Amino acid sequence: MIPSRFPPRRPRIRENVNEAIRAREVRAVFPDGSVEVMPTPAAIRKAQDLGLDLILIAPTAEPPVAKAMDYGQWQYENKKKQHEAKRKQHIIQVKELKFRPNTDDHDYDFKKNHAIRFLQEGNRVKAIVQFRGREIAHTDLGRKLLLRFAEDLTQHGSVESQPRLEGRNAHVMISPNKVAPPAKEKAEKPKAPPPAQASN
Repeated sequence: MIPSRFPPRRPRIRENVNEAIRAREVRAVFPDGSVEVMPTPAAIRKAQDLGLDLILIAPTAEPPVAKAMDYGQWQYENKKKQHEAKRKQHIIQVKELKFRPNTDDHDYDFKKNHAIRFLQEGNRVKAIVQFRGREIAHTDLGRKLLLRFAEDLTQHGSVESQPRLEGRNAHVMISPNKVAPPAKEKAEKPKAPPPAQASN
């Protein structure tokens, strides 16, 4: 048998679970709702008698809080929470739109509509005017186009800085407007009609 060059894999140590808990005592929470401050080894034994693991859930508390539960279920719930948080998190991207100094109105409107959609999605928009050949002598046309573009988007975004020229490109950066969430209107309960007076 050929000896392996690699050392045997060490068993994976579960952090903050059972014997990996280093605190001398913990505030142990059990499935029946009982809470007890007790030595950590005793809490581990009690959890294992129930067929569960002792998991440290609040290590900075005094004493640390540990809960008796199934380790696999705890991992599943943690992953589910992380997935939900990642799904709700929006990553702001910079969307680039490129123009030429003589861009026609149809192409301009097409890209402007794209920019509106990008801003409504919460992304930033970078509009770039590219100058080729002798077009560099007419940078004023590119500047006018960028100013027009920024003005057409004022309802959806705000200009971070004035258009500027870098090499053969002029650009402007537009950020989405922060829209305050609509205030929840309290539904007014219909007033009860006054009690009918008995007629004599």
